[in-house]
Amino acid sequence: MAVNSSVIQLAIFIPLVVVALWRFLHGKTGASLGLNNIPGPPYPSWFKGNFQQVFNPNAWKFHEYLAKKYGSSVRLHGPYGTNTLYTFDSKAMHTVLVKDQDVFEEDDGFIKGNLLIFGDGLLGTLGHRHRKQRKMLQPVFSAAHMKEMVPSFFEVSHKLENALKNQLLNGLPTTKEVDILSWMGRTALELMGQAGLGYSFDPLTDEDSAHPYSKVIKELLPTLTRLQFWQFNVLPYVSWIGTPAFRRSIVNRLPWKDLHHLRDMVDYMYRIAQVIYESKKRALEKDDQAIALQIGRGKDLISILMKENMKASEEDRLEDTEVISQKVQLKICSTLIFAAMDTTSSAMARLLHLLAQHPDAQGKLRQELIEARRQNDGHDFSYEELIALPYLDAVCRETLRLYSPASVVTRRARQDTVIPLHQPITGLDGTEMHEVAIPKNTSVIVSISNANRNSDLWGEDADEWKPERWLSPLPKALVDARIPGVYSHLMTFIGGGRSCIGFKFSQLEMKVVISTLVEKFQFSPSAKDLEIFWQMNGVTAPVVGKDIHPQLPIGISLVDRNSVTSFE
Repeated sequence: MAVNSSVIQLAIFIPLVVVALWRFLHGKTGASLGLNNIPGPPYPSWFKGNFQQVFNPNAWKFHEYLAKKYGSSVRLHGPYGTNTLYTFDSKAMHTVLVKDQDVFEEDDGFIKGNLLIFGDGLLGTLGHRHRKQRKMLQPVFSAAHMKEMVPSFFEVSHKLENALKNQLLNGLPTTKEVDILSWMGRTALELMGQAGLGYSFDPLTDEDSAHPYSKVIKELLPTLTRLQFWQFNVLPYVSWIGTPAFRRSIVNRLPWKDLHHLRDMVDYMYRIAQVIYESKKRALEKDDQAIALQIGRGKDLISILMKENMKASEEDRLEDTEVISQKVQLKICSTLIFAAMDTTSSAMARLLHLLAQHPDAQGKLRQELIEARRQNDGHDFSYEELIALPYLDAVCRETLRLYSPASVVTRRARQDTVIPLHQPITGLDGTEMHEVAIPKNTSVIVSISNANRNSDLWGEDADEWKPERWLSPLPKALVDARIPGVYSHLMTFIGGGRSCIGFKFSQLEMKVVISTLVEKFQFSPSAKDLEIFWQMNGVTAPVVGKDIHPQLPIGISLVDRNSVTSFE
């Protein structure tokens, strides 16, 4: 049935008015003297508050300004005259993400958006359903399983190595420029495909063999960032209107390029998830031999979930609303591909970009890798040997500290509460504040980037990329602050029940790929003197000049082994 333009206008205009009025009234009646007493910057718009300054691809300077001007806890103005707490205080982060994590849930816009994009998998669920799914996912991220994955990780990495070598051996010049972000995205996709899904996306032979999925994923978060205000501040109040078919017709008729692009990406991701699921289902319906012939040999995540679902009783399925049913497994499939590929590929590309800019560090890392392989008789490293390489570990940690793929995480208070502070702040009235009263529905923004760069904890060189800092004892102030992150005093993978379940997987993936490439290739900045800018999207992404499509041109050449001295 056709939807006329007046209906579309009403469908958009009325919810906007209702949302603005409700948020305005709530902001007035729920105002807290404690929160109002915290210093913060002015806001350019009552309608958007500071939202657009915090969430935009060029927001780095504003976040840096907040930390230097106001310290670790800042009052921001949210949309429609509401208040927001912006913090990277260690005790506040512990309260929000760990101690009172049931009080501070994901923002409604985050959940609603992920439900529409990924379905009710890990990123789109709360409470019991989230905990149940997380428990089901644990086996594939266990240390025992990761040890088993190391040979397949190296197998994929060597395919990448050969593909890059072939580009260099096909004529002059001896140094060629490649889009390393594309190659890292393809590699991360294939690693997650094989280890997590038992599925091969990409043979990694040449540029033409790339699976379209890797490009689709790289476009997803930059597009979402451009839609973020509407996702967080309008979507929760309009996503229930009408039937799915009606809402789809509204999306189709809106003259909104980014929204249509997002729709097409979601459709494509779901179709690929269906293909993967059906292939696993057919193998499980046959016999053990069919499973053994599949990639992953039935030990991948989706196979594990499907086996558990087959063993579950009908009562369990009804009670859990089929938490591990076909529908949910499909959505877990899409979620895992996105989360594992986009963040890790961004981190690996950033690391290689940094090594290109720091040839001394690159040389030191290469020396360590060559010497370690010599002692290992030229064989690939085992899990234990890989994690025991000190400089490789330091380079990975320092990159994830200074350049976390995700810059912020948001939460919303589900009830009136109080957040204690590790670092007291001076209120507008001159009093020293050791805690902040938070009214129900207040948004809290945790700054991952500022937490990882806090000079009060990391020292005056906190803004410098210095892998050597990890080869000595860390500052006492940092250790005493008890940062609540799950990884090495960092907030990169956050903490609590919604911390990154695959952070060890990501670390292993980084170390295998980086160790393989740095030993064989020399990386250098682009010879074209291009302006590379890392956008502050949901996951940081590099762009060239004014181009909005993520890419990272970088020079590569084969290493001259005669010029490499022994590591000391």
